[in-house]
Amino acid sequence: MQPLIYDVAVSIDGYIAGPSVGNQPDISRFPHTGSIVEDYLTRLAGYDVCLMGRGTYEFGYGFGLKPGENPYPAMRSIVISESIDLPDEADVEIVRGDASHEVRRLKTEAKAPMYLCGGGVLAASLLACGLIDRLRLKRAPVLLGGGVPLFADNAAIMTLKLMNEKRYDNGAVYQEYAVS
Repeated sequence: MQPLIYDVAVSIDGYIAGPSVGNQPDISRFPHTGSIVEDYLTRLAGYDVCLMGRGTYEFGYGFGLKPGENPYPAMRSIVISESIDLPDEADVEIVRGDASHEVRRLKTEAKAPMYLCGGGVLAASLLACGLIDRLRLKRAPVLLGGGVPLFADNAAIMTLKLMNEKRYDNGAVYQEYAVS
């Protein structure tokens, strides 16, 4: 069985994106170059399946992603959403409704770890179901004061075990936790 890993950039105050600028959550305060990004790209190559919510998928539209296009062509990408509307020939799959059964099935079929790309509502629901195995947090040395939380308000209470930590020259810290 493959683990589901929530691998995400996060501010010191717990946001994966800042307050919206226009209709897009703001990620401008997170590092976009350097060793922390290179390490993330290396980790991406090790994932087999990518899971994301509608908001995370549609966030890509602001960066040129077209509806139905796979933002991670090297892996199978799945959007979990009740309401997203994509073309029939989409390169991504859609899971509607309660995703817990599908995620359990995927964990048995995946050939490598699965990447939970976001967002906070989906992450909270999967954590509450006991489906997230690890957190890989790229902690940026910024306070955003609001925006998209790492986990929505209904996140489960969990004990985590620090497995790995790396500090970067720009003040960012990578931390990997096992979920108990």
